[in-house]
Amino acid sequence: MSATTEGQPISMADKAYQAIRDRLIMLDIPPMEPIDDAGLAEALDIGRTPVREALKRLEIDRLVVSYPRRGTFATAVDITDLAYISDLRMHLEPLAARRAAEVAGNAEAEELGNLADFLDDVDFHSLERDEVMRWDLHVHRAIYHAAGNPHLEDTLIRYDNLATRIFCVFLERMPDFDSHVMEHSALLRAISAREPDKAERLAREHVLNFDNAMRSLV
Repeated sequence: MSATTEGQPISMADKAYQAIRDRLIMLDIPPMEPIDDAGLAEALDIGRTPVREALKRLEIDRLVVSYPRRGTFATAVDITDLAYISDLRMHLEPLAARRAAEVAGNAEAEELGNLADFLDDVDFHSLERDEVMRWDLHVHRAIYHAAGNPHLEDTLIRYDNLATRIFCVFLERMPDFDSHVMEHSALLRAISAREPDKAERLAREHVLNFDNAMRSLV
């Protein structure tokens, strides 16, 4: 066992899961690429058993797929999946934003407000693609966690991961990708100010804008 920065124990399987998941989301492991579990175990300095356990979880997340006698592969990034993903996120993202505005503690609400202030000062065009994506993921996860519902949080993380893979594919073709990320600022402020109706509306608009932006590039 090792420990996280928060002092909570994390298993080697969890460590492998998080590391491989991030590589898949950021397309560091390209879509349809065969998964070399031995190579991953060596690169991550983790045994092959935790890596194999992680891959089973990632298959449930639809980030990898296994074929008998062929092996395990990163799943394809299929733009036709966007409609299914957006349909779910259109309902669940606003719910999470509303709940966060309603139930977040004072310290957490202040933290979200501070995050909005920080985002306002970031020049996203000066950042590498992975840095932009990590900011996007960080903001979404902060909101999901603030909603205080672990089942909702887990579900949204899974679908946001899939949406982020699509975002990564098209990011370089989006001249105004920074405006999409900057939409988070107003959403974070609404949650911090405990305005659930506004937070719900902004979250829904954010998902809709993302869906429209992706479709316009196809």
